[in-house]
Amino acid sequence: MALQSIPRVALSSGNAKTMPVLGLGTGDYPHPAPEAVIQAVHEAIKLGYTMFDTASAYGTEEALGEAISQALDLGLIKSRDDVFITSKIWCTENHGDRVLPALQKTLQNMKLEYLDQYLIHWPVSMKPGSEPFHVNQEDVVPMDIKSVWTAMEECQTLGLTKSIGVSNFTCKKLADLLAFAKIPPAINQVEMNPVWQQGKLREFCQANGIMISAYSPLGAAGAQWGTKGVLESPVLMEIAKSKGKSVAQVALRWAYEQGAVIVMKSFNKERLKQNLEIFDWELSDEDSKKIAEIEQSRACNGKMFISETGTIKSLEELWDGEV
Repeated sequence: MALQSIPRVALSSGNAKTMPVLGLGTGDYPHPAPEAVIQAVHEAIKLGYTMFDTASAYGTEEALGEAISQALDLGLIKSRDDVFITSKIWCTENHGDRVLPALQKTLQNMKLEYLDQYLIHWPVSMKPGSEPFHVNQEDVVPMDIKSVWTAMEECQTLGLTKSIGVSNFTCKKLADLLAFAKIPPAINQVEMNPVWQQGKLREFCQANGIMISAYSPLGAAGAQWGTKGVLESPVLMEIAKSKGKSVAQVALRWAYEQGAVIVMKSFNKERLKQNLEIFDWELSDEDSKKIAEIEQSRACNGKMFISETGTIKSLEELWDGEV
């Protein structure tokens, strides 16, 4: 039985189905075992989660699809329409003629007829057929965003995904896309937490009707690229103590109050439950001011795509100076 009703938001795509503001991510490295994903998804559904996030790069599409299929058989959900499913296209498929086949492959992996959301994982293209997840900088090639986005629009027009969006896009890259897009991105999924607050990007997205989706809302401390700066922040610890909450709950509440949709990866049942307990209290103005003054640092910087002799020569170039 659901313990907490998760608020929902409408997306600019016009999809009648709204998106829950808190969902379960399934990305981890090394890739989690399928059984672990299936169990976590079932526990999450029992607690009230209905939004689930995967990607070609995560190696969890098949497991998530199987978890949804089993949830239907077990009566945990009544229909496919009860859940909101996101996946993402990887850089090796970021070519106009490869987008639709990539989505069709994802749907085949997940045994689904449609996604609720399909995202461009990174604003980077790699040579088709190159090693996808151990990036060789020599395989990074210039990205033709117009042909890729036109193919993404076709995916939505065909009904294979209810909405389309991007991930790890800067203000400049979004502006470039919006200049020609017939269907604007509904979502920009980016690293966002109290130690990387994305203020400029949030303002740009809000002004252009693009919802921010926050990944690594707790800093992904256990990941190779993550940071302990969120969970070990003295500011957040002080606020958490004063409110009788955990640091994680304060960080998630902060992201929610900024108007972001939150993708939170945890396969721990108790943490899944605690993550839901952020909707019946508020941060004070003083709390928010203290958080706003936290020193900022990006953790997931995409340095695997950078090479002085390659297509993308610096982090400043990848992030258009937003580093």
